Amino acid sequence: MAEQQPKNQALRIERFEYRLTFAKTGRARYISHLDLMRAMQRVFKRARIPLWYTQGFNPHAYLMFPLPLSLGIESQVELLDVALVEQMDEQELVSRLNAAMPEGLCIVSASRPVMKHTEISAAEYEITLVTDRTPKETAKAFADFLARDSIEVEKRTKRGTKTVDIKPSITLLSLTEQEGSVLLCLSLPAGNDFNLNTSVVLDAFEEWFGGAVLSAYTKRTRIVAKTGVNFM
Repeated sequence: MAEQQPKNQALRIERFEYRLTFAKTGRARYISHLDLMRAMQRVFKRARIPLWYTQGFNPHAYLMFPLPLSLGIESQVELLDVALVEQMDEQELVSRLNAAMPEGLCIVSASRPVMKHTEISAAEYEITLVTDRTPKETAKAFADFLARDSIEVEKRTKRGTKTVDIKPSITLLSLTEQEGSVLLCLSLPAGNDFNLNTSVVLDAFEEWFGGAVLSAYTKRTRIVAKTGVNFM
């Protein structure tokens, strides 16, 4: 069905809201947020799924990413809130969208939103870390790094920069030595109150470490609500 919007913008159209969980992998990890927004709009158009448009002088499709992913990070748990002008079966919605998806993007599930965006509190990540030291040395160094009294970084604000202690915001879930690498599992604050990017943690570690971080493959594994459950 083609997307048809009323000529009379004062006419209100009923909207049906869905929360999509999608994967972003492979080369798609390097799609910017703006390009991802454009790609998703094209996907809905190719799938002939009618999006709901905002009313007013400059109507635009309702597409909301509650917690946009940083460039270069992989994930199976990304979120996209959309509004449609007609109610759809959730499995049909997933199937039709995936048939139109570009490589590296895939809808995992669709459901009606349960929680508000303001209920997001944290995100969990797996980081495969390779340095110029052995995995054993790297693992010990990272444990020692987190054992410091404070981990101060410079954070940019509208008024300039300020020094922030990020140690209280880092939760180490696990630390595992692998062949040639170390697997870090971290929980970091996310949402409206405070966001801590994995790159900030890794940059601070590398500066303190004294060695070289050769690669850090990062994957977001979970988005957590303030109650501790998965954000839905």
